[in-house]
Amino acid sequence: MRTVPLALLSALPPPGQPYLVEARQMQALSFMVHIPLVCFGIAFPAMVLFLEWRYLRTGDQLFRVLARRWTKVMVTLFAAGVVTGTILSFEMGLLWPSFTATFGPVFGLGFAIEGFSFFLEAIFIGIYVYGWDRMSARAHFLSGIPIAVAGMVGALMVIAVNGWMNHPQGFRLDAQGRVVDIDPVRALFANTFFWHELVHMYIAAFMVTGFLVAGVYAVGRLRGRWGRYERTALAVPLAAASIAAPLQVLVGDWAARDVATEEPIKLAALEGLAQTTAGAPEHLLGFYTDGQVRYGIEIPRLLSLLAFHSPDAVVRGLDSVPAADQPPINVVRFAFQTMVGIGTLLALLAVVFLVVRWRRGRLPNSRRFYQVLVVAGPLAYIALVAGWVTTEVGRQPWVVYGVMRTEEAVTGATGIPVSYGVLAGAYALLAAGVCWTLRRLAKVPMPTRAMNPVTGPPTAVGTR
Repeated sequence: MRTVPLALLSALPPPGQPYLVEARQMQALSFMVHIPLVCFGIAFPAMVLFLEWRYLRTGDQLFRVLARRWTKVMVTLFAAGVVTGTILSFEMGLLWPSFTATFGPVFGLGFAIEGFSFFLEAIFIGIYVYGWDRMSARAHFLSGIPIAVAGMVGALMVIAVNGWMNHPQGFRLDAQGRVVDIDPVRALFANTFFWHELVHMYIAAFMVTGFLVAGVYAVGRLRGRWGRYERTALAVPLAAASIAAPLQVLVGDWAARDVATEEPIKLAALEGLAQTTAGAPEHLLGFYTDGQVRYGIEIPRLLSLLAFHSPDAVVRGLDSVPAADQPPINVVRFAFQTMVGIGTLLALLAVVFLVVRWRRGRLPNSRRFYQVLVVAGPLAYIALVAGWVTTEVGRQPWVVYGVMRTEEAVTGATGIPVSYGVLAGAYALLAAGVCWTLRRLAKVPMPTRAMNPVTGPPTAVGTR
């Protein structure tokens, strides 16, 4: 295992920061607030553009009205993301100064490109919002493409940095503890962890966004609002989420095999594997205590089969490292089981929708389906957070896996509890403001033409 040289340790603040847990909780709180906004930044512009593309193809005003109304939601969530993203950027430097000071030259390229993507996205959002009724239909649609691209690229850069933290490469520490021979391209983009984290997050973004948006219209369906507008507004995000959910199962297998190879202790914590074992079993449910999983359902050899595609493969256990180098096992295990369990249920819901849509050419009629759909969005968000807990807490006690411990990266400041309270209050106000704004937007009267659209040739294409 890679360890940081003594010369570097001497340059770090002394260990034993009394508010290390609070600092980690502050960072976790910010991620929990910011990450659903990231999902909407990745997936929602694509959905808005799909609706506008349908308008260009058909001339149906319903698609245009829906795209325009969703644009207001997109702007609201982008503004909230600006606030939470700015807080996160400050936290990186203020809470973890030794981490950024030591390894900033390695991962700095990723955050620089992410910042450029943010400004590009902001510029084109302004053009897109202002351009309704002021640009030709085709030009307006084209102005939205950079929004979708910039949102995906910005998230890509952050994911690249996180992949590097889990699988550090592209640098070398010399005898004095200085970071030398830096290759940021290799560190961020030639990293095996980058690819599965990227695909995993993008698919999760479409799942979270799709199920949350569809759930809003499912509530309307249960309350009797079920015109063509509502059916279309539900079908688009639900179709995106339903395609993504089954794919996520395959990507999860890919990610687990990379973790088994590069972060074996994380895998051992996920599964509660106390000892290195050939033909290791899988335990469903249960909790870890006294070196074993209690009250779980054991499936012989399944862990070896899933991790290495061989039922007799050797899987490293928690006993291969000291207890101080092990993550909090039950936290990681519960988060992982929550993610997998909810993901499986969402995939089954997606299959039901796809089968009905394919075989009968319509949306499901069952009231129970829409009741389940209402809770699918919040469950998707819980699974998303649980996935990040699995990734980040499972890496502990390392902030850079095998190189720098979290306690070595944290600030020595003593005002963290006060900052924590201020941060929680700020997020509460932000959440209240976003909810108030979205409710106001939902109450805006619907154009009569959108409720009774006339489908005809796309005469509006290329006109003002």
